[in-house]
Amino acid sequence: MARLEGLEWKPAWISHMGCHHACTEYLGLGLSRPWIFGGTGHAFALNVHEELCPSGPTAWNTDVVDHLAANIGYLVEGVDGQVTERDFEAKQRIAWALVTGCIDTDVPCYAWELAIPEWYVIHGYDDGGYYYTGPMAEMGQMPLPPTEIARTDIGWLSVRCVVHCHPSSDEEILAAAIDFAFDNAAGTHRMDNYASGPEGFEVWADALESGIASRFGAGYNGECWRECRVMAAEFLREAKQRLGREAGLFDGAIEAYAAVGDALGRVVERVPFKATDSPEDETETVQDGEAASILREAKAAEERGLEALRKLREAL
Repeated sequence: MARLEGLEWKPAWISHMGCHHACTEYLGLGLSRPWIFGGTGHAFALNVHEELCPSGPTAWNTDVVDHLAANIGYLVEGVDGQVTERDFEAKQRIAWALVTGCIDTDVPCYAWELAIPEWYVIHGYDDGGYYYTGPMAEMGQMPLPPTEIARTDIGWLSVRCVVHCHPSSDEEILAAAIDFAFDNAAGTHRMDNYASGPEGFEVWADALESGIASRFGAGYNGECWRECRVMAAEFLREAKQRLGREAGLFDGAIEAYAAVGDALGRVVERVPFKATDSPEDETETVQDGEAASILREAKAAEERGLEALRKLREAL
């Protein structure tokens, strides 16, 4: 077996960021968790389905996150395909060639849905297929044959490798992250039946207030987006320290995103994540008017945060 020793997925509700963190640590880049979340923009993301489907945290155009990673010092490149495409089997072969070539040359990789619909670090291979770590990896086939990757209900093949590159300046990193926050809030990266930015919080609140929210999805969305907003505040604190100027401009944004994270923590306390034991559990809904009220507090704080980011962006 060919293996990259020491490469392991970093636990995170946003499994995509857990892969970025693991790969950059393996490469010795010395990037903090908040800098990864914030510099790629993900800390400022929000994508909520109208019924709180658990797909919210992953069902949006996350390619922009991989693209922004180059700003903070690493390139993310790879191959994508759909099981319904005519050239799907060729894409599977390309993915296998990419991963084996990268591992043979000490380059870390990650991929989508090797076990459940989440992201996984690929840390080895042998004649049988891929070896990987990530959320509930024990539920998946190990090794996963290269001809089986993406043969799932979702059917999306996405395999990425991560290599070091020269980073942008801290000011450029912050500016690009803020621009992402504005784009995400405007709905640039979302799909139909999903909402983002302040509107996303209102859709979330409405779903909990009316009782149409997926119980499983509500808990999962709560944990994922709380993690992001906590990281947003920490990223802005790190940026404030790195830039060493106009410090007062950061404080309003830091306060606002910390408030969003705190509010989402209270939502999670009321509607905690609960793993499903059967398909029937996934149809359970939840109604919680108090959680809806807290989400509207989060919406107001998010709006304050975006306004503070606008002022900060103008000053850069």
